[in-house]
Amino acid sequence: MIDDGAIISFHFWYICGNNKDIYYLLVQKIKKSELIINSDGSIYHLKLRPEHLADTIILVGDPDRVPLISGYFDRIEYKIRNREIVTHTGFLNKKRLTVMSTGIGPDNIDIVLNELDALVNIDFKTRRVKDDFTSLDIIRVGTSGAIQKNIEIDDFVLAEYALGLDGLLYFYEDMCKVVDQDIQDRLANHFKDHKKLPLPYMVRCSSALLDKFGKRWTSGITVTAPGFYGPQGRSIRIKQSFPDLIDKLRSFEYREKRILNFEMEASAIYGLSAMLGHRALTVCAILANRITNQYSKNPGQTIKRLIEKVLGILDG
Repeated sequence: MIDDGAIISFHFWYICGNNKDIYYLLVQKIKKSELIINSDGSIYHLKLRPEHLADTIILVGDPDRVPLISGYFDRIEYKIRNREIVTHTGFLNKKRLTVMSTGIGPDNIDIVLNELDALVNIDFKTRRVKDDFTSLDIIRVGTSGAIQKNIEIDDFVLAEYALGLDGLLYFYEDMCKVVDQDIQDRLANHFKDHKKLPLPYMVRCSSALLDKFGKRWTSGITVTAPGFYGPQGRSIRIKQSFPDLIDKLRSFEYREKRILNFEMEASAIYGLSAMLGHRALTVCAILANRITNQYSKNPGQTIKRLIEKVLGILDG
């Protein structure tokens, strides 16, 4: 008599086309300490079960921005909160959407992206990778500060590329598959005088989402910083190690694209999404200009306009 384990192993060996690396990934049962599932069947940090999630997800940093977006929904199915992570899933006309807050920073994105992927691509009962892969559309709607004079306050910027100063992707072996070596060489050369700075990396947004959102945006390179003060060139009582950081970033150019703005999540979203097989895009409202020292007079209205623009595209 053939046991269930042998049947599973034979099935996965067949669908993997005799590829040992993929085979062992699929048949391996994920340990309880690696994938923590709560007693109610939800994943550890997000507190979500698979049915709570739509295939199109809007990510925001601020938990209070979640109800602002879901307020446009025609119907809300689920409202779930754990720590700074607030999730609402519902319908905008016939389009099912999830809007979720991540909190601030690449470390939170590491949690959110890995758990979102697990919700759709891991069978929680068997703790194995599912046969059928699900790819998510992940759109970050954020706020940002410009570092080029010509970027107007209250304008919107689409991050065609995200340049990470955070170092997160270096912890993943598949980083080399999502980062072009030519870009890495250019970045290493550009920042060669800043040897204590973590080597920046750059990842492109999803081509499919870029096509969907079209050319109606100011687009370029967005910098993801691992902090709000020193890593973005701010100094209050502690001196910066890189006082010329903003000038150095402003002078970098790749494929006629310049670095336009700072924020704190995009590169981690792009890198992890690309490694996991999901599509990601970031659009940000410009609330400040670090060069002209201006700040938006009505940031709430600017954010609202950005939300309405994004929802209009997703519902189109």
